Amino acid sequence: MTSTNSRPVVLVTGVGRRAGIGAAIALRLAVDGWDVATTYWAPYDERMPWGHPAGDVEQLSAELAQAGARNLAIPADLIDVGTPERIFDVVNDQFGPVTALVMCHAESVDSGLLDTTVESFERHFAVNARASWLLIREFARRFDSEPGTGRVLGITSDHTVFNLPYGASKGALDRIVLAAARELADLRLTANVINPGPVDTGWIGAEQRAELLAQHPHGRIGQPTDTAALAAFLCSDEGGWINGQIIYSDGGLHA
Repeated sequence: MTSTNSRPVVLVTGVGRRAGIGAAIALRLAVDGWDVATTYWAPYDERMPWGHPAGDVEQLSAELAQAGARNLAIPADLIDVGTPERIFDVVNDQFGPVTALVMCHAESVDSGLLDTTVESFERHFAVNARASWLLIREFARRFDSEPGTGRVLGITSDHTVFNLPYGASKGALDRIVLAAARELADLRLTANVINPGPVDTGWIGAEQRAELLAQHPHGRIGQPTDTAALAAFLCSDEGGWINGQIIYSDGGLHA
């Protein structure tokens, strides 16, 4: 990725656990020559089955530094509408303008049509859809990198059945990101969505693992590094002609 700075700056949201997709993307981009700012929100991980592993944020910071990247981890509650602006204030102040925005944050609580609460539904849309829109808006307002270098990436999901608020809000995320591909054409950036399918980040139980392994053409479950490889390509100069797409990167599981 070319830039007037020695290393361009990427902001990766939702990087609270070393096992997650966001961490894999952050590390891969650091190796590829980016400085990396990340966000995380420990209270979310703490109320989920996987928890918030102590020391993960610090461990990732050390790995990013070892890869040569300046790095910064920002605690960020994305349900607050003022948070995206504050994130960009911090990153711009410490690293300069952001060239790529990679959105891996998510609210994800399983529930269906009959048992989803209004509060949960609204929280999912606030974090997964509204915050994504506000992050893209802030990114576009402040974009100051060379035309053609800007990148917006979102991570989506096909989940719908018994995962209603998550799946519906991810569908909204898709449309928001795709709109950026055309509405922000004056910035000559690209905006794409990655659908990674099931990825082994600690949420897959033994029974579910066996079912996935039996169905998968490759006989294995997706890893965070699989998604990171595609994200790195889309953020590279070589990936600059791919724009406005929802790209499956699931080893053929949905085929």
